[in-house]
Amino acid sequence: MKDTTMTKDYSAFFGGNMGTPRKLSTLETQGWSSFFAQQTDVDEMATNPPVRITQVHRSLFQVMGDGIDTQIPAQMDATVGDWLMLDRDNPAYSRRLERKSVMKRRAAGHDRAVQLIGANIDTAFIVTSCNQDFNIARLERYLAVVFEADVTPVIILTKADLCDDVETYRTQAETISDLVSVVVVDARRDDVTGTLSQWCKPGKTVAFVGSSGVGKSTLTNALSAGNIATQGIREDDAKGRHTTTRRHLHFIPDGCAVLDTPGMRELQLTDVSAGLEDVFGDLADLGRQCHFNDCKHETEPKCAVLAAVADGTVDPVRLQRWRKLVAEDEFNSASLSERRAKDKSFQKMVNRAQAQKRR
Repeated sequence: MKDTTMTKDYSAFFGGNMGTPRKLSTLETQGWSSFFAQQTDVDEMATNPPVRITQVHRSLFQVMGDGIDTQIPAQMDATVGDWLMLDRDNPAYSRRLERKSVMKRRAAGHDRAVQLIGANIDTAFIVTSCNQDFNIARLERYLAVVFEADVTPVIILTKADLCDDVETYRTQAETISDLVSVVVVDARRDDVTGTLSQWCKPGKTVAFVGSSGVGKSTLTNALSAGNIATQGIREDDAKGRHTTTRRHLHFIPDGCAVLDTPGMRELQLTDVSAGLEDVFGDLADLGRQCHFNDCKHETEPKCAVLAAVADGTVDPVRLQRWRKLVAEDEFNSASLSERRAKDKSFQKMVNRAQAQKRR
């Protein structure tokens, strides 16, 4: 389908020695790429145009596409950032395209359900401030979720102007993983677009995640040069006031899509074993050297991890955090597997009953 909408010049994002850049279509500025294009064809796009979910309401999706900005009935298996092939006649049956990535957590409650945070994200900015909000254990949780989703993680330290010892926070953040970049910004003073430009390129999708009030909306506002509501911090506990009430995907002028998310009071892990191995790669490698394959690294003989703790190679506090997260993930994942098995059995029973009724 030919794109007849206005295009924009993104020469600032390409080196001058690379010649005149190709102008991006409207869909490309919203994150459309060959990954999604190869899942459809010209005929389908002519009748069912692609749209991207920008907000999720109680029973409605806000979607945007090429000349499209509307609401459609919500689907249970889609979330902010997903691409749909919009069925104009029956929007509720719009086809969801396969995702490049999806970040998720265990939802609150006793049923162990999964809550989707966002889909088709390229980079996740894990935001924390240089004050009482900074917490190594919480950062490790976020990193496990991001790594599991196969999304590039970046730790952003904010409110540097209110801190007398920024380098201490930076050093602590850099010790978490060699695979993660750490950036310090003052969103109200620094050139945020320039600082984050290597990740916020045209056609890419980035997400800001973190606790409430750490500056996610302020950063989104700085990137978009828009009017996203933000507030200052409370003097009594140095925490920012909550401003974002639901996940919202913004399309900013330079062609980068930005997902702003509400603060998460709790980030329960589920199905993130690979992500935990990325965060705690050194401990996972040591674990494979233990004498017993099912070693819990607690009291077992010939445990390579405990030996590393004894000789000072491994921080025992970090080991405790790893064991806690692994145990939590195993518990939540096992519970989910059991629930899925029960759902599958129940569906088979329903199908048999319906088949008997038809006969």
